[in-house]
Amino acid sequence: MSNTVLKIENVSKQYRLGLIGTGTISHDINRWLHKIRGKEDPYIKIGEINRKDIKGGDYVWALNNINFDVQKGDILGLIGKNGAGKSTLLKLLSQVTNPTIGQIKVKGRIASLLEVGTGFHPELTGRENIYLNGAILGMKKEEISIKLDEIIDFSGVSKYIDTPVKRYSSGMMVRLGFAVAAHLDPEILVVDEVLAVGDAEFQKKCLGKMKDVASEGRTVIFVSHNMTSIRNLCSKGLVLENGNISFSGNTNDAISYYLNHKKNKNVKIETKIDPELSVDSTGEAKFLSAFITSANCGGAPLDTLSYQEKFKIVSSVDIFKSIKNISISINILNEYGETVAYAYYANNRKLLEFNPGKYLISFDSPVILMPGNYALGLSIYHFYSGSSIDHVEYFYPFKVDKVTGNKDNEYPWETIHGYIEMNNKWKIKNIS
Repeated sequence: MSNTVLKIENVSKQYRLGLIGTGTISHDINRWLHKIRGKEDPYIKIGEINRKDIKGGDYVWALNNINFDVQKGDILGLIGKNGAGKSTLLKLLSQVTNPTIGQIKVKGRIASLLEVGTGFHPELTGRENIYLNGAILGMKKEEISIKLDEIIDFSGVSKYIDTPVKRYSSGMMVRLGFAVAAHLDPEILVVDEVLAVGDAEFQKKCLGKMKDVASEGRTVIFVSHNMTSIRNLCSKGLVLENGNISFSGNTNDAISYYLNHKKNKNVKIETKIDPELSVDSTGEAKFLSAFITSANCGGAPLDTLSYQEKFKIVSSVDIFKSIKNISISINILNEYGETVAYAYYANNRKLLEFNPGKYLISFDSPVILMPGNYALGLSIYHFYSGSSIDHVEYFYPFKVDKVTGNKDNEYPWETIHGYIEMNNKWKIKNIS
């Protein structure tokens, strides 16, 4: 218990829908009347869940009965779709807002980076904002001064440190914001998806710093849609769904649950792509279906391949307007959402040109997959600009068995070494 730095007990957060400050007096009077009569708040119905596709009611529960502990030195990854309640939970932990029901017990100081410019005064310079943030954390000026050069150096904005931050770009703001949050010795560091604003080099630098913070015995709570970052950084994972905790455990299991649990409930192989799975969709085209198959099954969709079995990826796309200089790509993803194989259409720079209509796309995979769990990613895009027309990040989970189809060969070890089995042609000769 002494190592617990954060304890969340029966926490729920309710928001009122509609315009702020409109039609609330009658609700306040009704609540007051219920209170003086010793009755329950009429607008608090914990049984309701936060679902965007369910209409009705003036209130929504962004979080519903959340319970978990965070230990000293933990790096906790919060995973969930948009609207699952991740940012609301971080705001509660950072004391930006209070829970409607429940308690949050914190041991130590919390430094948060929730949005670009969080905690910065736009009229103050970068240097002045460093001191301001330190003062908010309860640090003395002398303590902040000791860390000042290190913060400025890490942020990479030394040239502009005496310029008001309202002149900063969003990337510069994030750089300075993270540097301040990570270096002013908070017991708990809370970081939202905001790091995605920074460039790849800075993101790598931040991930390394968060590992250093945890190794010093401090705690990190990290939200990201990048499963690779979550997997590389976090020791534990928490999956939020519709304002509820649907899974808590080690990072790999949490990622696998998040990416696969709904699909695994379906006994029937699902080849039709739900439109909600599309991201970056421009309306010019949309993927309709995708599946894997092999010569051994006569072209029927498969959810399981045998070890060393060659396979084909078949998809269909609906084109709504004439487009040219187009490419299509296919990703094979592991169970953590990481790309392990990638192919794109650009045969001798002869790109695709489509007229409106539906098209069937067939791709013979040149790779042999090692035993394990996989899924497909699909993209259609403008080749020269790289801008996406439609992109499906994670669809059609399937697995590869450890035994070949005719049962004459089996992968020999308990541990699977890698994802792709290379061409098994060897030449060995004696050169002594």
